[in-house]
Amino acid sequence: MLIDIYPDRVAGLTDNERSALTKLLEIYRAHEMSNAEKNRYYEGRVTLGEVNLGIALPHGMQRLEIGCAWGAKTVDVLAARSMFDGFVGQNGEPVDELSEIVRQNNLIAAYSTAARDELKLGCTFATVLKDGNKCKIRFYSPASAAGLYDGDKGRLVAGFSIVSTRDDSDGYARAWRVYYYTEDAVIVLDRVDRDTWTATRFPHRMGRPLMEPLVWNATSNKPLGRSRLKSPIRNLIKGYVRTMANATVSLEFSTAPQKYILGVDTDQFDAIVGDKFKQYCGNIIAATTNPETGEKPTFGQLQQGTLAPHTEMLRDLATQFSAATGLPIHETGVVNDANPTSSDAIEAQTKTLVGMAQELNLGNGEALRTIALMALAVTRDVSIDELPPEDRDIVAHFKNPAMPSVAATADAALKIASIRPSFGQTDEYLAMCGFDQATIRRIKSQEQRARGLALAGELE
Repeated sequence: MLIDIYPDRVAGLTDNERSALTKLLEIYRAHEMSNAEKNRYYEGRVTLGEVNLGIALPHGMQRLEIGCAWGAKTVDVLAARSMFDGFVGQNGEPVDELSEIVRQNNLIAAYSTAARDELKLGCTFATVLKDGNKCKIRFYSPASAAGLYDGDKGRLVAGFSIVSTRDDSDGYARAWRVYYYTEDAVIVLDRVDRDTWTATRFPHRMGRPLMEPLVWNATSNKPLGRSRLKSPIRNLIKGYVRTMANATVSLEFSTAPQKYILGVDTDQFDAIVGDKFKQYCGNIIAATTNPETGEKPTFGQLQQGTLAPHTEMLRDLATQFSAATGLPIHETGVVNDANPTSSDAIEAQTKTLVGMAQELNLGNGEALRTIALMALAVTRDVSIDELPPEDRDIVAHFKNPAMPSVAATADAALKIASIRPSFGQTDEYLAMCGFDQATIRRIKSQEQRARGLALAGELE
């Protein structure tokens, strides 16, 4: 994607805004190639040209692709355990206004996509905009957005997101509309022609950009996070692709083993070489005595190769991959002696992954709370500080990342209800028993109807 904005040529920007936009464009371009590479590894598009050592694989196979889902597994398995379930207010009940914003923006489903982008590229950006009487919350990956982080303030001080593109005559996808987020306005940048942009300013009272990053695995020198597909992980994926390619070549030789025949004359040799496939597939190979030497032809077959070394290498790579990513080894699809054989063993292998999911939920929960507060403030046209205390005390709720079985949670719910009988009357009790929200609503409605009919019968 080409974003060829020249801040000095955009009318309507202040000097500080031009300076910040220049830095943002530099950040975006500096990470563009690495983000594209991580996307490629996530999709499993790794060619042999990247992994070939030039020893066993012929150079003619450079462009061959060997599918590998390890990159997607690294991201998707952890993202699937981060299940956002809405916001809870100070009294433990949902905030109606915020629940409506979540519903309008399909935020629960949008978060699932954002979590994958976050783990894949290190972070993702959420933006908040007022659209008439509604509030729009959108997520953008670093492939289409960038943020400028200020360590002193501990947050973003500027950012942009590409919201519209068009293909030009050269076949490039060019940015056509860009939202530029500053501490006091959202500036809409629209392309007029190839080199000209216009700026339309929409002031706000937030005192900070209407953009918040969801960050994975941040460090002091990388406050906007690090990807799950780091270089060591990509190297293990390369090892898998190389090993599978070697195994494929070895299998070809095992399927068509190398044979030899000695002591044939010239005509017989030409006949054999002229149609090797026929000689291989034929049931009978016949050759007469060599008339020149009187030697009888000798048939033989070289010892076939075995896939055992390749299989062992795959097991070693799968073990290293499991250790580096925290994924259970059975997620790699490679049969290994370490594969769990019981539910307890599977649970033990997922402890690291569950811990990572809890860490992901903790960081994203704070970011989602900030997003929710900005959404409420934008809807009411106030700043976050002007929101009442009961609204500022919301928290993001996530489902249990351990993903226990229904039988286990139902058993736990029964034990809790035996100690606290009132717990058995709550929605949380029904949820732990395995009922979804739609079923819980139907249960409560039918219970209420039954109570009404019973009361009517008593009055008669």
